Amino acid sequence: MTGRPPTDAEPPLLIACALGIERFALRRGGRGGRGGAAGEDAPRVVTLRTGMGPQAAERALTEALREGSVTERSPVIASGFCAGLAPGMRPGDVVVAEATRGHHAAAPETPCRDNGPLLRALRERGLTVHSGLLCGSDHVVRGAERAELHAAGAVAVDMESAATLGAARAAGRRPVAAVRVVVDAPEHELVRIGTVRGGISAFRVLRSVLPVFHEWHRSLLLPWR
Repeated sequence: MTGRPPTDAEPPLLIACALGIERFALRRGGRGGRGGAAGEDAPRVVTLRTGMGPQAAERALTEALREGSVTERSPVIASGFCAGLAPGMRPGDVVVAEATRGHHAAAPETPCRDNGPLLRALRERGLTVHSGLLCGSDHVVRGAERAELHAAGAVAVDMESAATLGAARAAGRRPVAAVRVVVDAPEHELVRIGTVRGGISAFRVLRSVLPVFHEWHRSLLLPWR
């Protein structure tokens, strides 16, 4: 990322994801519509690949905010894939976090207070959307550990969202959100047959959500609490 935005410019949206395939999906989501290198009517978007894991996410987000391609007012969305924890979840379902919580036992929660427009817009597109606590982890979660996290109140788990939003809020008061697409669920674990099909479904859904992120960003250009 290069270049410092003008001080009077609308704050660009920062979308953070861990993997190259996630960044590819989110950037391609604007083609043929309002997207990453989008038309004049779309707010500017910076898509940041952080690398895997909470430490990489925190470091990359902190550096991006310090480097100056986005501003101290820029909203931040953590996006990409996640593991669903609730029975009945399927690849391609969407998770919109009410809050994120890190992987340490005493980790604080980061609330996502501005997620109402995201929930409504995603559901209007006919997607299956879940909302609740998005828990962090520093490793892939399976089996009994998945059930334990769900019993503790989490609806989904990933490795970067909590660290990303925690770093974003530590750097200043700004809207934050986490929107993840389920690629792995209790009845559809990655080690099982059908993984490829589930991954394709998740990729297609992730590619479709970028216009919703733009709509959310526009709504935040009005005064927010």
